[in-house]
Amino acid sequence: MEWKRTPYIPGAIAACIIVGSVAWWNIVERPEYASLQIAEGTGPHPELPSPNETLVPTINIATPTGWKDEQSPRPAAGLAVRPYATGLDHPRWLYRLPNGDILVAESNSPGTDVSSFKNKIAGFIIGKAGAGVKSPDRIVLLRDTNGQGTADVRTIFLDNLHSPIGMALIGNYLYVANADALIRFPYQDGDTVIREPGVKVIDLPSGFNHHWTKNIIAGPDERYLYITVGSNSNIAENGMKAEEGRARINRLDLITGKTEPYATGLRNPNGLAWEPETGALWVAVNERDEIGSDLVPDYITAVREGAFYGWPYSYYGQHVDQRVRPQNPALVTRAVVPDYALGPHTASLGITFGADCKLLPEKWQNGMFIAQHGSWNRRPKSGYKVIYVPFADGEPAGPPEDVLTGFLTANETHAYGRPVDLIADRTGALLVTDDVGNTVWRITGISQTQ
Repeated sequence: MEWKRTPYIPGAIAACIIVGSVAWWNIVERPEYASLQIAEGTGPHPELPSPNETLVPTINIATPTGWKDEQSPRPAAGLAVRPYATGLDHPRWLYRLPNGDILVAESNSPGTDVSSFKNKIAGFIIGKAGAGVKSPDRIVLLRDTNGQGTADVRTIFLDNLHSPIGMALIGNYLYVANADALIRFPYQDGDTVIREPGVKVIDLPSGFNHHWTKNIIAGPDERYLYITVGSNSNIAENGMKAEEGRARINRLDLITGKTEPYATGLRNPNGLAWEPETGALWVAVNERDEIGSDLVPDYITAVREGAFYGWPYSYYGQHVDQRVRPQNPALVTRAVVPDYALGPHTASLGITFGADCKLLPEKWQNGMFIAQHGSWNRRPKSGYKVIYVPFADGEPAGPPEDVLTGFLTANETHAYGRPVDLIADRTGALLVTDDVGNTVWRITGISQTQ
């Protein structure tokens, strides 16, 4: 089935239709379930069964509750977790300044997606999953002045932004990726507030802005910025014109101001990180929905310059998505197979390599940490945890291991929190944002709780 754009439906009526449709499907029809385990859709060679498209997409939401009293996620054996900062407002992305200060982008969708029945459903789902709050549109600075492992200084570092996500410091300028533009601000070491107005560097694709998050990372020589831009739909159902300049990683030359595509066909690229041994750029990508609980696995991959990764015409190389119209067989022949699958619908977002995590046991220092925000389109649920993929010689070298779990209740109907991004702090602990729990968690080895 191909979802079509429909006329505007008033919110109350749409909500009734949505709730009624979902209830009817769950009562009258037999709900769709995964036939594979998550592990079977994980690794360098995931199983990819036939698509299972249903009349109503699988909807399986974890209602947010937040953490109460002394509740916290469960760390893996040998690790300890404690709050680094609480009481935040939808914390999403992290950045560590050279002096050790931590920047947290408090952000959410700008709410500019195309008005359609399908997106009314999506908005209902997002709201139920805890992501329907108004965007705070700011960056908060956290500082641990006494080395106790908690932020005792908190300031509003930048305000009045527009759904900010990515941050990168180059020289004396902090670059911030809003949902619609890359902005540059002056910064001096130790600043706790920036009051200078920002300067727009370039516009970023926005329009409907279905996948609104824009992440950035500086190249090793700091001449280039790499910028993620997600697609404007699930499978180009709004037409390819709405996808111009999207579903890709762009590279901006900061000297010439020229922007060019670095890799394309990436449905919703998010986390970016440089692999410490090979220097390769790695990315986490969210794949397409609505063809069953077993498809399509999200993935991490080393980004090949000039490569095409399939979206919207195919997935995992040349597996054609028959829903897309018109087809493009010539382009599909060029589609590159990603390096490592992370399981279907896990919503894998932030990534970081463990080389700087010196307060964790050595086993966690030679691979990649991945924050999995969690599924809405799979039964049973997937994600809702932080995992670790071991690396050897610059490539994934084994199955993933759970690092931080316990974000869901025992019956999986509710979520205490949802991990989004992660980064090593100055001391070598691992920080994780939780946008439902409004917390930044700090992970160390069990003997390194300070």
